[in-house]
Amino acid sequence: MSRLGALMTEAIVHHYGRDEMLRRLSHPFWFQSFGAVMGMDWHSSGITTSVLGALKRGLKPLSAELGLHVCGGRGSHSRKTPSELIDIGYRVGIDGSALASVSRLIAKVDSAAVQDGFDLYLHSFIVTSDGQWVVVQQGMNPERRQARRYHWLSEGLENFLDSPHSAIEGRSQGNIINLADRRAEQSRSGQLDLLATLGPDRIAREALALDRAADAIPRPCDEPLLPHLIMPEHHDVRDSDVSMKRLYANLSAAADCGPADYPQLLLVPGVGPRTVRALAMVSEVVHGAACRFSDPARFSLAHGGKDRHPFPVPLKVYDETIRVLKSAVTKGKLAREEELAALWRLDQQARRAEQYATGPDLKEIIAGEFRDSGQLGGRSVFGWE
Repeated sequence: MSRLGALMTEAIVHHYGRDEMLRRLSHPFWFQSFGAVMGMDWHSSGITTSVLGALKRGLKPLSAELGLHVCGGRGSHSRKTPSELIDIGYRVGIDGSALASVSRLIAKVDSAAVQDGFDLYLHSFIVTSDGQWVVVQQGMNPERRQARRYHWLSEGLENFLDSPHSAIEGRSQGNIINLADRRAEQSRSGQLDLLATLGPDRIAREALALDRAADAIPRPCDEPLLPHLIMPEHHDVRDSDVSMKRLYANLSAAADCGPADYPQLLLVPGVGPRTVRALAMVSEVVHGAACRFSDPARFSLAHGGKDRHPFPVPLKVYDETIRVLKSAVTKGKLAREEELAALWRLDQQARRAEQYATGPDLKEIIAGEFRDSGQLGGRSVFGWE
């Protein structure tokens, strides 16, 4: 995951720039698809930890070249984020202390100002060498055994208490206290006035009176929803989780465009049609528009999942994907764009094929993967196939 994630990041930065990589990380559907194409459990909250951990490890040797720096992580690593940002500031010439304050404030907003029953346990801060950033953090509700992911993006952020999130991942679970909502400004001002003018006994009496009258208070108008991703509780990949016309388009692009681009794509001995199919999905994650990631489960059909859903990770295909992508990225740095252009054409072909492509049903596709798993180096947390 570290190797593939780093290569895909290089390709995105090469084509679209660092700021676009930050925008994508702030988009919950793209983030989930990114993790799924790398072989992580497509439905799992663990995808957040795994993707960010893989990027931190994979991008560290490339940080000077790409100008991307990944800080923080899970548990104790999250608490090291401010010191990591200060260190990066010294090295690249940005205000690391100010970024450290931003990190602390964002963590405080999602742990104190947003009281939704989820306790933060992961905080990851990705910053560029010119000071732009994205923050991805995650909280856990131990009673429900569910997680919620919060995305922040510096681009366009006016302040930290005016509906600052770029997105939130997780299903609605009733009314919450959200003092970071733009409609809560009057409430925040009122709290400051209360603290300045009333003692604790008076505040307690007022709160009790409000509780009793809560049902009579009219609800404010609904705020337009942020992009929010709701993952199902089932582990297996079902028809309802996948846009089949997009999947057929991926398969069609691999079958139709792949052979035409063999001189550019298939330069590594042993790379065959199955790898081209995986590359078609990788190329979509690199080049695809935001609207195409509403079904992140589809991308798990590139390299499977470590929990055997939808099928064990075919390590031979995975390694071939990495080798082809590494060759393309390396040559792209030398202004030899033919292999990167071939990957781009795979994505373009998939979009064109979406209106007419057909194929077998999902169960048949997955059954074929299980049938061939032993030959493809299939492996999961349960061992080799």
